[in-house]
Amino acid sequence: MDALAAALPEGIGTSAAAVLVVASFFTSALTAAFGLGGGIAMLAMLGVFVPVAALIPVHGAVQLGSNTGRAWHQRAHVRTDIFGPFLAGSLLGAAAGAAMVVQLPDAALKVVLGLFIIAVTWARIPGFDRLGRAGLAIGSAVTALVTMFVGATGPLLSAFFAQILPDDRKALVATHAAGMTIQHFLKVVVFGFAGFAFAQWLPLVAAMVASGYLGTIYGSAWLEKLPEKTFRRWFRIGITLLAADMIRRGLHSGLG
Repeated sequence: MDALAAALPEGIGTSAAAVLVVASFFTSALTAAFGLGGGIAMLAMLGVFVPVAALIPVHGAVQLGSNTGRAWHQRAHVRTDIFGPFLAGSLLGAAAGAAMVVQLPDAALKVVLGLFIIAVTWARIPGFDRLGRAGLAIGSAVTALVTMFVGATGPLLSAFFAQILPDDRKALVATHAAGMTIQHFLKVVVFGFAGFAFAQWLPLVAAMVASGYLGTIYGSAWLEKLPEKTFRRWFRIGITLLAADMIRRGLHSGLG
């Protein structure tokens, strides 16, 4: 027990670590089954135990591992024709975001993004599912740029891919996982260059990633059983609730 405690970051006890490892299983299962929700749930859970200064980089590392595992497990369904342009666009958007010196208002961005996500979730955009490689790259660059200013862009990317993949839930979940792997990797790189000490968090992150992969296996089995119509209904409900909460937080920050 003493050896286990010594491997944990300062301020994180064995009980807290156990709760986080178990939570990683369930949040990963949620995302593997429905394509969203797990990342934000994990952020909320980490916020209970992890110091504020470490919250975003640790969350990014955990989600990098979780999304990598999900993309690998569901790799047969990843749409490589979409992922290639997404990768190029994400790198361009991240570079543009890193070069920007003007900090955009976080509260206003949350409100605008929340409204946009709800709009594209419930309305089909004509021709969106026939975007060319250039269109995909531009859209991906925008999502990567936005993630430099607003952390919770998983719902935005889900809404983006749902327009492109309106009838294939397995491709939607798998390609979203591959896309989020890239965006979380870019975040981890940025925090690493900024000097965040990831080493002390690695044992806990590794345990959470391993637990999360087991959750991915479980959630993927649920995804196989879900009818497309049922998946789309719950996907829309879930993403609308997440977008509404984003709007709420934006309004609260703006009024505060």
